[in-house]
Formats: sequence, structure tokens, C-alpha cells
Amino acid sequence: MTDLLDPRTTAPAGGDAAAGAPTRGRAAPPRSPRSAPHLRHERVLLREGARLVAGMDEVGRGSLAGPVSVGVVVVDASTRSAPQGVADSKLLTPAARRALVPRLSRWGLARAVGHASAAEIDEVGIIAALRLAGTRALAVVATSIGPVDVVLLDGSHDWLTPPAQGDLFAAAGPEPAAGPRVVVRVKADRTCATVAAASVLAKCERDALMADLAGEHPHYGWHENKGYASPDHVAALREHGPCVLHRRSWRLPGIGGWPAGDDLVAALDADEDAALLLAGVPDGDGLAGGGVRPSDADRA
Repeated sequence: MTDLLDPRTTAPAGGDAAAGAPTRGRAAPPRSPRSAPHLRHERVLLREGARLVAGMDEVGRGSLAGPVSVGVVVVDASTRSAPQGVADSKLLTPAARRALVPRLSRWGLARAVGHASAAEIDEVGIIAALRLAGTRALAVVATSIGPVDVVLLDGSHDWLTPPAQGDLFAAAGPEPAAGPRVVVRVKADRTCATVAAASVLAKCERDALMADLAGEHPHYGWHENKGYASPDHVAALREHGPCVLHRRSWRLPGIGGWPAGDDLVAALDADEDAALLLAGVPDGDGLAGGGVRPSDADRA
């Protein structure tokens, strides 16, 4: 079962619900500081009867190389507020993200990051690969605390629940007979502490993995671009071609040129990190004080 929560109607007072448009001829009201992610939405689900609630978020969907990675953080009714500084990973500098990892590793009941490789993405497609990575992360936390009851998922699309008609996911690995209830929430990584924490853990683990892989494949600059379509990565693809860790089922830029294949277009549309790199904003640049990225409006 999948539920969609719209932040315009469900955000508590003072949350991220959008205010009305300014009246013509009047100055826009001053921008209020962005509120930190909290546990209000998780606690609603717990009061409704869930015993274990997991926040889940993915990174690497729009990358040209390497795995897609899914983080999960589980809480229950006894869990206290998240460590100070927790935010959507895309709003934090690399240093701020890394500094949070030790505290996030002690927060909540359990946490894990699952991965699906480039070869698996080529075999089953990006959505089924996301499902595979998310299922792997849930399997890890289940070994210590048992199966979760509800998963809070960022966005408006439930990619975790297998489709009723089945798909190629079964060929890539086992899937549970009955998965958890999934609640999708737009901008959950900005409002739900478990989802924000999951995004930070997944981002840090995947970034470290890509930096290690850069030593084996030095042409592509993965230690900086993390596999995304930065200009140096595209230039290296044009000069050297793809390696075994590229998503070869995609029509990669620099090889056959744009427009990209449908999988790549859909992935880039859904991946803010990829969009930033394509816009010329490398990871960690253009950051506001305190280790937080300014909003798009602030950058404009």
C-alpha cells in the first residue's frame, strides 16, 4: 500500500508549506529560515499503530557510473530528535555531511545503505535497481530489529513496492513476500528527520565508494564528480569511452551524443545532484554559511 502526503496540506504550522503568492505591487515578505527536519510525520505514523518507521532516500540515480545507493534509518516511539545539523544531503557541504556520520551512526534503532551496481542497473533498469538497493538496506536493518512497518519515501513515486504485474527485479535477487507499507511525501528529505538522515548516510557512503573507484579508473575524475555528468567526465567518455562501471545501457553523453536515452533523461530529471553538475555547480561549491546550500531562489 502506498500513501501520498502533500506538504501543502499536511505540513504543520511553521513547516515547509508554501505561502501564498505576494500581492501584485507589494514587496514579497522576507524569507523565513528553513526549518530543520523533524520527527512529527514519523510520530504520526507511530501513533497510528506502526512499531518501526523507516526513512529512506536514494543517491546516484542520475549518475553515469557506479551504483545507485539507498539509505534507510529506523526509529520507534522512544527515538529522540535527530542530531543538530541534520538536513537533506544536497543542502550540506561534503565536510558537513561527513561530520554528521558518527552522530547519525548512533541515532535511531538501526541504519543501513544498500547498493545496486551499474551492471544491475543495465540488467533491470533504474527503477528496479532502486527497489533492489532499498530492499537490501531493509534486509540489513531487519537482521537486528526485525522488519519495519512503514517506509517514508521522498518524492511522489513509490519505487520500493514491486509492481502488481511483476518485473525483472526478481531476476536480480530475492524480494520479500510482503513488503512494508510505503508513504511517499514530496520533499520528505527536507522535513522528515529519518529521510534526511538516510540521505546523508547514503551520500557519504556512495561518495567514498566512488572516490575509491577513481583510483582504478582515473580518467573520469570520479573523486570529484562522483560519476555524474560533469564536463570533465563527459570529455573523458568522449576520449576514452566507457569502462565496466558505466551504465552502458544508457546512451551516455560523449558517446553518440545527446539526446540521452529515456532511462538517463528520467534519472537526470529526478536527481538534483546531477542537475547541479550539469548546471556547472560542482559538489560543495556555491554553499551558504554553516555548511548549507542556499535555495535556488537565493542563488538566482
